[in-house]
Amino acid sequence: MTESAVPRWLPRALVLALLFYAGFLISQWALGRLKDLLVTLLVSLFVALAIEPAVDAMARRGMRRGIAVMIVFVVLLAATALFVFALGSLFVDQVVQFAGNLPRYVDSVVSWINRTFEQKISVRDLQSKLLSDSNALKTYAEKLAGNVWGVSSSVLGGVFRTFTVALFTFYLAADAPKLRAEVVSLFPPRKQAAITRAWMIALDKTGGYIYSRALMALVSGVAHGILFWAIGLPYALALAIWVGLVSQFIPTVGTYLAGALPILIALTNGRPGAALVILVFVVVYQQFENYILQPRITSKTVDIHPAVAFGAVIAGAALLGGVGAIIAIPLTATAQSFLSAYVKRYEVAASDSG
Repeated sequence: MTESAVPRWLPRALVLALLFYAGFLISQWALGRLKDLLVTLLVSLFVALAIEPAVDAMARRGMRRGIAVMIVFVVLLAATALFVFALGSLFVDQVVQFAGNLPRYVDSVVSWINRTFEQKISVRDLQSKLLSDSNALKTYAEKLAGNVWGVSSSVLGGVFRTFTVALFTFYLAADAPKLRAEVVSLFPPRKQAAITRAWMIALDKTGGYIYSRALMALVSGVAHGILFWAIGLPYALALAIWVGLVSQFIPTVGTYLAGALPILIALTNGRPGAALVILVFVVVYQQFENYILQPRITSKTVDIHPAVAFGAVIAGAALLGGVGAIIAIPLTATAQSFLSAYVKRYEVAASDSG
């Protein structure tokens, strides 16, 4: 009677399985630690591809790429500062206006409660009760201080991430030809043409997406700004900038967010008729943009079926949050163009039925 011998390959297979499992755990740990850095690099690459056509245009006129990138950065910084200043002044004015009208709002709410529920609440009694409860005020102040500290930390973290993205973007855009050559040199000569073509497709589609959105934001901002000026809406310039940028650069829900703010401003200024006019104009302009303006602009830049674009935005948001939602459409357009260039298509055979 012979004993069953252990197969000679089994110990080696077990060792390889353990090594693969250990490698998987290490990779998962490393990706978890480096996720923020990878997202930062992805955003930087997206921005670098978006600004590269402008940088190339200036470089062809004899300007150094580093200086060209700095000029693009200055223009973007000025546009961002204008946007923040316009909306910041709008926000401050609205807060001041709300604070000035707060006593009247409180009196109206208390009067409505007394009439509706047959109560006898006094504003003075509410003030006395609030001021007498020092513990509640102390707790609220401590909570507010904690929130202020958290917001300050978030702002500082956002500034640091923005600086990091700008630094990576500068080097990626300034050394784009050298970087492209380094990447292509990693592949065999028979595949280098395909890699170069993929890079150029990504460059074309990303730049086309940004510039088409910027053009539509300009048209939308001008159209809504004329409306806001015509109906005498306060802060017409700031609201026009808001509508133009938010409606184009925030996927899916941008149009609703953009239109909600001017409607709210009109309502807070006691002008429901103006709010209704804005609502109708936003709906009508959205149809004009969807069926006339956008197809003409994106047909030469980023032409994606609306259902595909919507699905890409949802998938990008699920994977990378807001960053993924923003870069999902140019990535999808790049993949679609690359597949259409290299995937062979056949004519559909005519049906014999009928």
